[in-house]
Amino acid sequence: MAQVMVTVNGRTYRMACEEGQEDHLLRLGERFDQTISELKDALGEVGDQRLMVMAGILMTDRLQETEERLEAAEAELRRLRSERQDIATHYEDVEAGLIDSLESAAARIEELARRLRAERGSDEPA
Repeated sequence: MAQVMVTVNGRTYRMACEEGQEDHLLRLGERFDQTISELKDALGEVGDQRLMVMAGILMTDRLQETEERLEAAEAELRRLRSERQDIATHYEDVEAGLIDSLESAAARIEELARRLRAERGSDEPA
């Protein structure tokens, strides 16, 4: 296991992490320290333990809001995918209908041409 030194609220803590996760853990520590600093600026000195609890609750609140937005975005994505599939199915149905109409029109034209040739007594194209 790798170890990094993370500083939060002026105190340094030795933290263990998986190999290759050192930079990630340092960034998380920096972000947590920034949250602590923001709370200290807003509230003044409230004690380290209370400050840590407040920072944890604040970050948990942010996480919950993010998860709710993600769930809403995923639901919207599912709705849009379903709508896209419905549109694609409708397009395929319309396309099949047009093909049928064109084939029917072509068959009628060929039948009319055949009748015209028959009326003229000729097998040559009209």
